[in-house]
Amino acid sequence: MKQDSTRNTSYTVDCEDYVHVVKFNPFDSGDSCSLIAYGGNNYVVVGTCRFQEEDAEVEGMQYKTLRTFHHGIRVDTIAWSPETRLDAIPPQIRFCTAASDRKLRLFTSDLQDKNEFKTFDGHSDYINDLVFAPNEGQEIASVSDDHTCRVWDLEGNEKAHFVLRSPGMSVCWHPEEAFKLMVAEKNGTIRFYDLITQQAILSLECEQTPLMSADWCLKNTLKIGAVAGSDWLIWDITRSSYPQDKRPVHVDRARLFRWSRVNENLFATTGYPGKTTTQLLVHHLGHPQPILTGTAAVGSGLTWHRTLPLCAVGGDHKIFFWVTEM
Repeated sequence: MKQDSTRNTSYTVDCEDYVHVVKFNPFDSGDSCSLIAYGGNNYVVVGTCRFQEEDAEVEGMQYKTLRTFHHGIRVDTIAWSPETRLDAIPPQIRFCTAASDRKLRLFTSDLQDKNEFKTFDGHSDYINDLVFAPNEGQEIASVSDDHTCRVWDLEGNEKAHFVLRSPGMSVCWHPEEAFKLMVAEKNGTIRFYDLITQQAILSLECEQTPLMSADWCLKNTLKIGAVAGSDWLIWDITRSSYPQDKRPVHVDRARLFRWSRVNENLFATTGYPGKTTTQLLVHHLGHPQPILTGTAAVGSGLTWHRTLPLCAVGGDHKIFFWVTEM
C-alpha cells in the first residue's frame, strides 16, 4: 500500500474492478483491524485495513482481502450488520447489499465453509440505501425510487412499510434512538418515523431539490446533514425544521453527505461522478472553507473510518483514502 501524493490521497488500494460502493464497518467487530467492504460489477470483497495513524508498527497502510463473495450483478449499496464479529469462533461476517435488480441480498459467512445468502423481494424500483438495526442487527431498513421505506427481518419478511411522497434517497438508524428511523426523500423532506406506532413524528425541510443524500450524526443525535442541489445543509432538530447552516460547495451538484464518526463538526461531501474525476470535500463547521479537497477518478461511494478522521471513496480499479485533521 503506497502513499499517493499525486492526487493528494493518503493511501490507495488497487482493486480488480470498478468500485461502485465502499463501506467501512461502523460497528466494533472485536478486532484491531477495521473491516471494509467494496462492491464491483458482480462481486463484493471484504477485507481488513490497518493504518499508521492507529498503529505505529504499520508503515502507511496494511490491507488484506478476507473473502470475495460472488454477487452476479452490480453492487450499488452495502450495509454492515452489528452481528459481524472477527473475535468469535468461528468468525461471523454479515452484510446486506442492494442491486439494480431491485433485490436485497443478505450474506452470512464464517470465512471458511459457511457462505449463505438470502434474497429479499418487494421493492418495485431501484433501491437507494439500506441500513441494519444498529444494536441487535435483527432488522434491515431500505428506501427506494418506488416511494417506499421498508423494514425487513433477517428472513426477508416485511415488518413495516412507509409510503413516501417521492423517491427515498437515504435511511439512517441511530444506536441511541433505536425506535426511530430517519428517511430522506428526493423532494427535500426528511422524516423521522416511530417504529412502534409506525407514524411520522418529525419532519425537516431543505426548501431545495433534489435532495440526494442525508445522514444522522453519530456523535450528536440532534444534528442532521444533507446535500441538495449543489449545497450542504445542517439542521439542529431542536431549533427549527429548516436548516441552520447551508453552503454551496459543488458546482456540478452534490451527491453524498457523510458525518465523521469521531467528531460532530466534521463531515464529507462528494460531487456528482463526472466524466473524469469526482471531487471529495471534507468540511469542519468551525471553518468557512473545506479543510480538505480530494479528487478521485470517477469516484463513487463515501465512507468514514469508525475511530479515525479518515474517509474513503471508490473509483476506477481503486479505493482512495484521505486522512484529515480533527
